[in-house]
Formats: sequence, structure tokens, C-alpha cells
Amino acid sequence: MGLVVQNSKSPLAALTLGAIGVVYGDIGTSVLYAVKEVFAGGHVPFTPDNVYGVLSIFFWTLTVIVSIKYVVLVLRADNNGEGGLIAMLALASQAVKDKPRLRQALLGIGIFGTSMFYGDGVITPAISVLSAVEGLDVVSPTFGQAVIPLTLAVLLGLFIVQKRGTGGIGRFFGPVTLVWFFSIAVLGISHIVRHPEILKALSPYYALRFMWLQPGTTFIILGAVVLCVTGAEALYADLGHFGKKPIRLAWFGAVMPALTLNYFGQGALLIARPEAVKNPFYMMAPDWALLPLVILATMATVIASQALITGAFSVTKQVVQLGYLPRLNVQHTSVRDTGQIYVPAVNWGLFVAIVVAVVMFRSSSNLAAAYGIAVTLDMLITTTLTFFVIRYGWGYPLALCIAATGCFFVVDLAFFASNLLKLLEGGWFPLMIGCCIFTLMITWKRGRAILNEKLQHDSLDLRSFLESVFQQPPVRVPGTAVFLTAQPGTVPNAMLHNLKHNKVLHEHNLFVTVRSHEVPWIGLDKRAEIESLGHDCWQVVLHYGFKNDQDLPRALELIRARGCELEPMTTSYFLSRDVVVPTIGGGMAGWREKLFAQMHHNAGAAAEFLNLPSNSVVELGSKVEI
Repeated sequence: MGLVVQNSKSPLAALTLGAIGVVYGDIGTSVLYAVKEVFAGGHVPFTPDNVYGVLSIFFWTLTVIVSIKYVVLVLRADNNGEGGLIAMLALASQAVKDKPRLRQALLGIGIFGTSMFYGDGVITPAISVLSAVEGLDVVSPTFGQAVIPLTLAVLLGLFIVQKRGTGGIGRFFGPVTLVWFFSIAVLGISHIVRHPEILKALSPYYALRFMWLQPGTTFIILGAVVLCVTGAEALYADLGHFGKKPIRLAWFGAVMPALTLNYFGQGALLIARPEAVKNPFYMMAPDWALLPLVILATMATVIASQALITGAFSVTKQVVQLGYLPRLNVQHTSVRDTGQIYVPAVNWGLFVAIVVAVVMFRSSSNLAAAYGIAVTLDMLITTTLTFFVIRYGWGYPLALCIAATGCFFVVDLAFFASNLLKLLEGGWFPLMIGCCIFTLMITWKRGRAILNEKLQHDSLDLRSFLESVFQQPPVRVPGTAVFLTAQPGTVPNAMLHNLKHNKVLHEHNLFVTVRSHEVPWIGLDKRAEIESLGHDCWQVVLHYGFKNDQDLPRALELIRARGCELEPMTTSYFLSRDVVVPTIGGGMAGWREKLFAQMHHNAGAAAEFLNLPSNSVVELGSKVEI
């Protein structure tokens, strides 16, 4: 997620420690609220047998969804070493590229899943930090009034520091989170040793027995049980930063044992003191340790939130380069690490939505009702895309593919269906956020397609145009002109305006088209295609993956060896700034055309996005009706 991106040459221990801090922060803080929410609803009668059953369901949910599905299967589906829903979507769309209708359907599903990520990105920091600060209420009820203001203050501080970058504090994330996992393991052990019989719940017998005897209750509580695996998607998303081995080692060596011990410790406490159901996590701790535990939990939840925020920055950048959102202002916060970025619009948009969530829901229990729908929907989509990757990309037999993903699909579907029961209690909130983002994405994608069709329809053929121009050539001035054009082989509007108003042509002219592809990285050896058009004019096509930084001047340096000399001091970049005018009866509904026009108007400057030197850019505008 672009947080503490380790060098692939880093020692295994350092990568594993980094993975503990970045990858597992979210799932590691689930112990604060997951068990509490299962029993808080009042659906499960409080008996020792039921405690055994619920703990067994927790343990086997972690085993099936995280250990087997994500750590064993999904981590294998790397896209040139990269992971995450966008990388999986790219793999799936490539696998079915000879089936255009299926490919379009998968793209739609994948982009919808990416939109849901933002809904999750709002709920996760809100519930994590709020549940940590709620420990103050256990320390003393008089602190209860301070929970909401303190939560908002912590979150404000977290979002303010984003623009300064997290490289400096990032090195502490692994050690702090490791201390957190050690602490929750010790807390669990301290109660397990008093009631060692609780370990019998490791057997799947108790989970199966509970499900068999109480199928209705099981279905209802799955919506709370899924809280123990929130953050599992981060495993896959951070594949490119840490690699498979450190992520697997961190999970089996530290994270899963610590989580299991803590959940079973909470179970032992509940059997001994049923009244602890109010907040079993904090009530495990002795009085002297409560305040330090609240501070440590708050630090752990801030780290978990940080990983999700930087994940939102990274995903947004990828979505922009795939053409589903307009250009946004992306600032690099590290000279050494290009993965560390800051996107102001996303940062403050997330903050506002999180504040609304905290103020509206007011407690982690209320937020738990809103949590889960976005997470389980993303899990379901990942499973669906995985099937197409292993069937059509890897060519495995159909029966094996259905067996490999079918089991996970049924489990994910059960969790998702259970979370739908919470739709009216708060589940609508992340769904609403996700649907709004999805509407923006598909409107932008469709609007760009309509705009390009319009420009293509009205455009002139570049070769024919140059031939006619050079029959009576205009004055040639020293230097190089770089014209940006959406489609190769067409005359850019900026060139027409330049000839019309300035009546000159530069000594060298480059017509450059930038193309983004559904792969994470494209190497420098495949970056540029160049074709001579004669008269010192060249057609250039630049290729980028969705994780590459689009640096146009640097890419154009690659064509020096092909006979096209570029001097930075005498190069000018000509851009067309189109003003979109919505019209009745266009390609989209009227409100969508107006929305697209507004998004187009507010899009970040192409010059900044392509890293063009600001003193060498000339923008020429024109109106385009769609």
C-alpha cells in the first residue's frame, strides 16, 4: 500500500517485521471488538457450550479465509509481483481478453469492488480508533464523555501528518505492532492458564455442533464473526511491497498465534465472568495495565488506519491511470521511495466521511453494524476473479477450478448474506459511499470514451495534414514542440491553434500519445514507440503500467538514440485544454453529462500529472460538445 515499502534485497527479518506493521495492523486490532459484537446482539444465549462454539467458529474462520484462501491460494496470483484487487482485475481481464463481453463484465465487477474499498476505508479507521479509545470508559466511566472528541482529535492528527509523508515514522510501525501482538498474546495466555479446557474449542467439532444445533443463530452472528478477518484483503494488496514469504512467515509465526490466544483468552474470561461481555478485551487486563493498554491499542489502530489511508492513495493512483477517474494532484512524499504518495483530495475526502461516521454512529458497536458489507463484498469479488485467473489464465481443469474457488465462494457468500441483515442498521453507509464512487468511475470512463469519439470524428489525419502543410511550409523556429494527442495519427487541436494564431512551426515536432495498460509495470525497454513522419516530425507512443509514474520528459529521453534530439531548454509542450459542453440527446443521461463536464473541469492539470516543467508548457483551449 505504499507505506513502508521495503527493498526486495532487505533481509527476511526486516521484511517480516515490516509486514507485521503494515499488512496485519487492521486484522490485529479486530480483537478489540469482534468477540464483544458476537455476544452483544443478544442472539447467542450465554452458555459455556455456546462460548466454545463461537470460539471454534472464530478459529476456523481465520484458518479457512485467511490461512488457506489468502495466504495459500490468492497470494499465488501475483501480477508481475504485484497484488491487490486492481492487479487481480488486470490478470482476470487479460485471461479472458478473447471473450470481450465476459471481459467487460469482469471489469465492471472489479471496478465495483474497488469502489467498495473506499467504503471500507471510511469504516476501518472510525471503528478501530473508536474501539481503542473506548477503553477509557473501562478505566473510569467519567472518561466516557471524552471518547468521541478524543477519537476525532486522534483522527485529525493522523490525516494532518499525511502530507509530510510517513517514511520517518513508518520504521516504528513494525516494532509497535509486534509489541501489540505480544501484549494481546500474553493477555490471552493469562486467562487460558486459569481455564485450559477452553483450548478444546480448537476442534472443528464445536463449530460444527454449534452450526448444526443453531443454524439460524449461526447465520445471524456471521455478520459479527467476519470482523475477525477484516483486513485480510491487505495481505494480497501488499504483496508487491513485501513478497509472499515475509507475509506468510508473519502470519503463521506471529499474527495468527497471537490472535488465537487472545480470542481464546476472551472466551476463558467470559466463562469465568459473564458480565465481562460489556468489553471482554479490556476487562482481560489488570487495573494497573488498563491505561497503558488503551495507549498501545490507540497506537496500533492508528497504524492500522495509516495502512488503509496509504492504500487508498495507491489504489486511487492506479484507478486514475486505468482511466476510471480524472487526474488528481498526486504529491510524492519521499525522494527515495516512489510508492510513498499523498493525494490531498482523497485524504480530506476520507477524513470528512470518517468524521461523519464517528459522529453519526457514536460507538464501535453501532459502527460494527456498518462494517462487514464492503469487506465481504470485496472478498466475494476476489474469489470470483480468482476463478477466471486460474481457469483461463493458468489453464487448470474446470473441475479443479470449481473445487478450489467454489468452497471459498460459498463461505464468502454466507458472510455477505449475513451482513445484508445489517443493511438498515448501518450497512447502507459504506454501500452508499461505494456506489457514489462507482458512479463517478463509470461516468468518467464513459464520458472519456464519448469525448474521444467526438474528437476522433472531428479530427484530421496527421500524415495528410503534414503533407499539405509542407507544400507551403510556414516559418520554422528553433527548438522542439511536443504535442499531446489522445489518438495516434490525428492532428492535435493545440497544433491547429498554434498554426492559426502564431503561424509558425518548430524545427522538430513530436506528436505524443500516452497509453496506460492493465499491467502493473512496463519496463523502460518497452516504454516508447517512435515512427518518423518526415520533415523532422515523429509520432511517439508511450506505454505505462498502472503502477508506473508517468514522467513524460524522462520517457522522451529514451528516443534520443533513435535520431530525435531533445534539448530540455528549447522544448515546449503544447496541451489542448478542452471545455466539455453537455448537450441534450448525447451519449449519456443529462445529469451524467453534467457530472462528467464538472469532473473534466476540475481534473488535475495534465502538466503536473505528466511531470512537465511548468515554464515550458503552453495550453490552448477549445470547446467540445458531447
